[in-house]
Amino acid sequence: MAVATAEPARPPDVRGPTAPLPLSIFALGIAALVVVAGGLLAVQIAYAVNGAPELTEHCLVNGLTENQTGSLGVCHIVEAFRSSALTVVLLVGMAVGAVAVVAGFSINARMPTRRQREHAIAGGVLGIQAIVLGVLLFWFRAGKVTIFSRSFLNIAVLEGYGDDFLTGAKNTLYLAFGGEVGGIILGLIFAVLTLSTRRVVRAPARAYINFFRGTPLIWQLVTFYFGVNLGLGLKLGTIQVGLIVFTLNTGAYAAEVFRAGIQSIERGQIEAARSLGMSYLQSMRYAIVPQAVRRVIPPLMNEFVILIKDTALIVALGQTLGQRDIFSVARQIYSSTFNATGFMAAAAGYLIVTLPLIRLVNMVERKLRSGLTGIVGQ
Repeated sequence: MAVATAEPARPPDVRGPTAPLPLSIFALGIAALVVVAGGLLAVQIAYAVNGAPELTEHCLVNGLTENQTGSLGVCHIVEAFRSSALTVVLLVGMAVGAVAVVAGFSINARMPTRRQREHAIAGGVLGIQAIVLGVLLFWFRAGKVTIFSRSFLNIAVLEGYGDDFLTGAKNTLYLAFGGEVGGIILGLIFAVLTLSTRRVVRAPARAYINFFRGTPLIWQLVTFYFGVNLGLGLKLGTIQVGLIVFTLNTGAYAAEVFRAGIQSIERGQIEAARSLGMSYLQSMRYAIVPQAVRRVIPPLMNEFVILIKDTALIVALGQTLGQRDIFSVARQIYSSTFNATGFMAAAAGYLIVTLPLIRLVNMVERKLRSGLTGIVGQ
């Protein structure tokens, strides 16, 4: 007869109930931030859709001309930043934020429960964020908005580069996924070797880990491509060299992650496995590594996020059109147009990939932490 297993008990919520007043302050802080950030976006969209059909006098005075690519779109951005509508939006948002700050920090000490204090403080902090964002936008408006917008926000210069960015994104993800998977496999192998009791086994593994952790990644890429690859006549392309180097580099860091995870398992478990007649490698395979993997998932995912950004370093090797990553495409746009908007587009591309992954890492960490808490509490 099957025995039903109870779900691990969650820790009790000791924060207590909330109340309308702290909830209102919390909502006020959110509203302040939404007014400032959302208002900026709304004003920009309004000017992009309904802006003047030709360059304004202010834009002409500040160097924009009709024959410049995207000059009208840049002018709309500039006029939106200078508009009285944005001034009103920012002042209203900052005023609401100030109310949230004063109310939140003045009443939090008098709140009877922890949850009420948290809501009051959170509302005040959100209000501070709204005020800081508003001040930064006013400071930005007082500077050379036209020059910045022309150099970094001229979306028109990106026209025709959509396929190039898709190719760059494909190569970036290929390098990151390939390097991470290969690095995890290498890392697990070398982690087990570094934990060996035999120095002759430990020393080469430790030398590999120390070398790839102790030298810059760009040095590894350049040395392998121009030294090993071209020097030995291997004729490997940029993508192949990048994949090999990223695998070796990630393997060194993953080895340390796995080593820490394995050493976090109680020593008695491997001794128990050995007492059952298992060899060292069998003990690792069946008893220790499966438990360690659970603990190292979040740091390995963090390594993957870092690797996605590090793929931009292959720009130092030179690429054919089909070998470019996202950053290389942005660099080509700058070389062709002398405009840095491509770099902003590349940053947006990286964020589209990395922000959900960062969110996923946090979710996995919380899930694993709650699972371990439930087990300990039984």
